This record gives sequence, structure tokens and C-alpha cells, in this order.
Amino acid sequence: MGYSRYMTTVFIDADACPVTRDAISVARSHGARVMLVADTNTDLSKYVRPGVEATSVSQGRDSADFAIVGMLEAGDVVVTQDIGVAAMALGRGAGAVSPRGRIFYQATIDAEMELRHAEARHRRSGGRTGGPSPFTEDDREHFVASLERLMRGPAG
Repeated sequence: MGYSRYMTTVFIDADACPVTRDAISVARSHGARVMLVADTNTDLSKYVRPGVEATSVSQGRDSADFAIVGMLEAGDVVVTQDIGVAAMALGRGAGAVSPRGRIFYQATIDAEMELRHAEARHRRSGGRTGGPSPFTEDDREHFVASLERLMRGPAG
């Protein structure tokens, strides 16, 4: 894979990620490496350049998620919309941010996981929880600002 550890890495859960280019831009402006992870149906080659690597994992539920978590080290940052991945990242000392710019925090992740579980239980019983609103340029701007804040670290 050619992956080496010498600085912060921004991991992007790249399956249908609307902010991949933005995340790459922010990461590179901070001198961070980027690792794109997606299943084999996603063409990541258009993003690969010096400092930006890509890995494809087998198709399957959560395969990209587990690949990301397996490579994480403290101080890295994960871009994901999956609360479970965010929880595992926080547990390894990494930061996590959603494509809409929501920063996940250790203090609230357990409550977010409980809510996710309750919503899934509600859907399994036939209920509806509604889907996400359309992704907007405001979401993109909020994401960039949030990733910038995570890249600057605790003092930023």
C-alpha cells in the first residue's frame, strides 16, 4: 500500500462522500497525508497524487469502515457520516467530522450512538425517521471550517 506513518493522516470514508476534494485540499494545506478508503465500486484514481493515497476494500457492509479504523492512530482525523466509525475513531484518539461539518465529540458520542440505535429499532418496526436534507454549499463551507478547526488541533 505504500502507507507510512510520519504525520497526521486524514482518512476519508470515500463511498459517496460529497466533500472528498475539499477534504484533500484542507489536509494538504496542513501538510497532512490523505487516505481515501472505499469499496471496489468507487473509482478513486482521479484523486490520487503525491500525499493522497487510495485503497479499495471488498464490497460488503462496513468493510471500508473497518479498514479505516484498523489504520487509525491517535491524532488522525476521519471524515465520515457514520456515527459508529466516528465512535471508534474517537476511541482510538482520532478526530472525526461529518461531510456536513459536524464534529463528533467523546462527551456526546454515546448519546448519539443510542439515538442511532433507537432510530434503527424504530425503522425495523415499520416507522419512519426521514432522510437527510439535500447537501448544500453551506454544508460544504461548514465542513471546511470544521476540518480546519480539527487540523489546527486543541489550541486552534
